Amino acid sequence: MSVIAENIRSLKNELPPSVKLVAVSKSKPASDILTAYNAGQLCFGENRVQELLQKKEILPSDIEWHLIGHLQSNKVKYIVSFISMIESIDSFRLLTVVNDEASRIHRIVDCLLQIKIAEEETKYGFSFGEINEMLESDEIRLMNAVRICGVMGMGTLTDDEQQTRTEFRLLANFFAELKNKYFVKNSDFSEISMGMSGDYKIALDEGTTMVRIGSLIFGRRFIS
Repeated sequence: MSVIAENIRSLKNELPPSVKLVAVSKSKPASDILTAYNAGQLCFGENRVQELLQKKEILPSDIEWHLIGHLQSNKVKYIVSFISMIESIDSFRLLTVVNDEASRIHRIVDCLLQIKIAEEETKYGFSFGEINEMLESDEIRLMNAVRICGVMGMGTLTDDEQQTRTEFRLLANFFAELKNKYFVKNSDFSEISMGMSGDYKIALDEGTTMVRIGSLIFGRRFIS
């Protein structure tokens, strides 16, 4: 068994059945993704549209692709026909573009609302106030080509486990508030995507339903 296959097997044995594993394959060659696929991993996360398009063309057609990085509005049209989920909806404008592009091809696209829970200014995402303002707007009620399935967040890059736990708990609590206020009768709103290679165990404690793991599967990236 390859190292990648063994890593996947180990992670899936550790994760509860209710938690989905998204293998973060950004910057990894198609050969590594195929190894993971042959080990039974079907869901992969990419953060750059161009890289995703290149890989999609040469890899199995039943792969479930998630877009997990910041998405520019002018790139939506290139992925809307096949993307399984856009986890990084970080503005009302982006959600509107996804809805418009999906409507043109008569498709409904699953989306997560990215919420800024980290301290770093470089992280994208809605504020809590912006989310409420958007969900209370008349415009969002007219959107019929996007399916809002939950929330996504990235914790601060820190060794302080308590800070990470606090941020993840904040996201989980806000998900519960949104569920009760706007989606109480909507079973599609069910996902909390939080936790990566360095903090997924904390995310499991705090109620994640989806973890995005790269280096623990494929090995660390080396940047020259």
